[in-house]
Amino acid sequence: AAPSESAALSPSGSASASPSGSAEPSPSASAPPPVDNTTIPTDGELGEVAAALQDRFGPIAEQQSLTTVGPVVSSDLIGQAITLIVVGSLGIMAWITYRFRDVKFGVTAIATLVHDVIVVLGTFAILGTFFGVEIDALFVTAMLTVIGFSVHDTIVVFDRIRENKARHAGEPFADIVNHSILQTAGRSITTSLTVAITLLALLLFGGSATTYFVLALLLGIIVGTYSSIFNAAQLLVEWQEREDRRHGRVGTPRAVRRATP
Repeated sequence: AAPSESAALSPSGSASASPSGSAEPSPSASAPPPVDNTTIPTDGELGEVAAALQDRFGPIAEQQSLTTVGPVVSSDLIGQAITLIVVGSLGIMAWITYRFRDVKFGVTAIATLVHDVIVVLGTFAILGTFFGVEIDALFVTAMLTVIGFSVHDTIVVFDRIRENKARHAGEPFADIVNHSILQTAGRSITTSLTVAITLLALLLFGGSATTYFVLALLLGIIVGTYSSIFNAAQLLVEWQEREDRRHGRVGTPRAVRRATP
């Protein structure tokens, strides 16, 4: 008798037999299990793979990034920065003059801003000469931020001077400014110190991409705080006293004010 063959139906419905007499497994039965592609390798696993590749193929070249700024782009950047600073300063001077109804307040505020900008620019010029520090668009942003912060501190002092001038019309202008500075110094220093602490934390623990941006902000806020107190107010006093002497206006002496009941 002929040996018996066991048949199995193929997916198409036809029977197939193996020479040994056992049925051939279907393709679906021998397919490997699906691979889970959603598994994210850990840093340790990636390190092991990189080490294995390096042992087999040699050192792995690091990917470098290079960015160049041509002379045309750099000159455009400098021109735009100067234009922004000049336009912003003129707008600030016009607004302060309008709000305080006196051109002295606007001009002295701009003189203070020029001082702040020169100090920051001079510091970065020194850093660029000795350490190769370069300015970019972030530096321009930092300068505009410094201008806004410095104007804020200056306006706080000027507004208190205006209030005290209307309240104590008979006092010398220098005394009015002195009282106004004493009344606003605590607020200005506290506000600036709060911002400076935050910027110092960013400077120490932040990324290298924003190091000089944060440094420009920190330096500008420190300079703007003392200039609004020691520069803007003193320029205003000097201008007012020269104007009073030119028009023959003299404030009430201190001895007379103390003797007045």
